Amino acid sequence: MAEVAAQLRENIQRAVKVRNDVVRDVLVALFAEGHVLIEDYPGVGKTALARALARSLDADYARVQCTADLLPADIIGTNVFNQREARFEFHPGPVFANVVLVDEINRTSPKTQSGLLECMQERHVTVDAHQHELARPFVVIATQNPAEYEGTYPLPEAQLDRFMVRVSLGYPNAAEEAEMLDQHARHDRVLDLEPVTEVGIVRAAQAAVAAVHGSDAVRRYTVALGEETRNDPRVELGASPRAVLMLFRAGKALAALEARDHVLPDDVQALARSVLSHRLLLVPDAGPGDAEAVIGEALDRVPAL
Repeated sequence: MAEVAAQLRENIQRAVKVRNDVVRDVLVALFAEGHVLIEDYPGVGKTALARALARSLDADYARVQCTADLLPADIIGTNVFNQREARFEFHPGPVFANVVLVDEINRTSPKTQSGLLECMQERHVTVDAHQHELARPFVVIATQNPAEYEGTYPLPEAQLDRFMVRVSLGYPNAAEEAEMLDQHARHDRVLDLEPVTEVGIVRAAQAAVAAVHGSDAVRRYTVALGEETRNDPRVELGASPRAVLMLFRAGKALAALEARDHVLPDDVQALARSVLSHRLLLVPDAGPGDAEAVIGEALDRVPAL
């Protein structure tokens, strides 16, 4: 598992200049069967990161470019009448790929956003009362711009809660940006990537993550962190039970990435901000600080058992 993760990390960073912790969080979500929200300014590599992950896997890849007129059927698929056979046939949408890039997710309508809820949580879609199972592994990588709000539809809390981690790439330093100009000015290096692993290996890695041991003490510690966010007077909506579950699963994935068969409180602490910050809703007059500051203070207050 750790070897596969190292190969993926090296392959992705060969084409995209991103921090190690960002790649770590993306791989944690992949192996813990979660989804990723990449939120950052235009031009910092959000789409390139998703494409690099998809090309590193020998798996089906699909991209959805979100617009205001996009319909749920454009994502999940629809039944089409076959005149020759006089019956309806289901034509699957892009969510039936293994890796689905949903670009600029907040530019599509709430109705279309809601079309992703069932498939992200339950790994199937329902069309005309018939369930259709999705491919495994299945990961949604969505991107959005946090600065430009004209013509956008902010993601509701129920949608945000479906994403295991939210990551932000940030701007590169001067040396990294100069290197990028040298390496990427004439050619898209993502196109040069070859797969370094396949679907069967990822499925086996996901099974290995599920088998990682989490002690009662670590479970109590994870629950206590979630409760601490709910009891903070600055927080209107704290971490949900789903958020606590995802934090625990993410901790198990991080333990497996580091070649351990058990979770440590350090794993939970390392991922708490990425997993919980986008799920917190602060009260309007919360004062200075943001959701990450609330989580940081919760980590300071709750003792590691």
